[in-house]
Amino acid sequence: MTKKVQVIINPAAGGDTPILNVLNTVFLENGVEWDVSITHKAGDARQAARQAVQGGADVVAAYGGDGTVTEAANGLRGTEIPLAILPGGTANVLARELNIPLGLADAARLASGVESKIDRIDLGQMGEHIFLLRVGIGFEAAMVEQADRSLKENFGVLAYWWSALKNLRDPAIARYRLLLDGQETECSGFACTIANSGNLGLPGLQLSTTISVRDGLLDVIVVEEASLRSLTEVLGQIFSKQAIAAPPEDAADQSYLDQIQSSLRHWQAKEISVWVEPAQVIQYDGEILESAKMPLKISVLPQALSVVVPI
Repeated sequence: MTKKVQVIINPAAGGDTPILNVLNTVFLENGVEWDVSITHKAGDARQAARQAVQGGADVVAAYGGDGTVTEAANGLRGTEIPLAILPGGTANVLARELNIPLGLADAARLASGVESKIDRIDLGQMGEHIFLLRVGIGFEAAMVEQADRSLKENFGVLAYWWSALKNLRDPAIARYRLLLDGQETECSGFACTIANSGNLGLPGLQLSTTISVRDGLLDVIVVEEASLRSLTEVLGQIFSKQAIAAPPEDAADQSYLDQIQSSLRHWQAKEISVWVEPAQVIQYDGEILESAKMPLKISVLPQALSVVVPI
């Protein structure tokens, strides 16, 4: 049973959700001592996580989106203190990947040690940056960069896919040169993704079912121009009235997903270098990389993070 939880809260997350009242009720019911750190700027969640370790916390819980969770994970990597995820963001992709409930009270019960266990997952590293989900070059990064905040507040993760649909009107094609565990290859496409997680934040949408946050590998995927029609069809389904009103168990027809996945170029590696020409937008876990020097050097950190997950 968890004794002491340090909660890191991104105050920009969650809208009007009564965070503290819910946490106090759940932790009190389960005999958990807890305290709160509030983030104000980039880097605060990482620093708060490090301070929590020094202060003797049993669990560090991060409330916010995937960016907040990634920062907290960075502060905990290399330690035995587990990260609990309290979903409060737009997509909450890692929470979905790990089957963590999206409701705050249920997630807080997991953090309290109720019907939970400790698992270990991989992290990715790109230069000085840590990522839990993926690095996106080109199309996906432009989708993140152009997602409108008001749309995210009203439609959640669907705002990203609306941005994607707009970016598919005239996608920029680039040439990617890849060095994968010492083996070089080249190809063209409108997106290159280096993934630790395959979850895309909507039911039925995965980059690939073979991607795992526990396998000690990163998956390198290039989306070629041949995938464009199938991808447009999938996004059209997502934005049907039925999908917006009540997303079905499978948000997109599996036949279209199969077409997309069959036309992807897909490799696995531990050490990756990427050159791209012409230059494209780059993002990692929803954060835009403001400047990048080629090649991008990316590697996996196997089982570098302890996380609280459901039994």
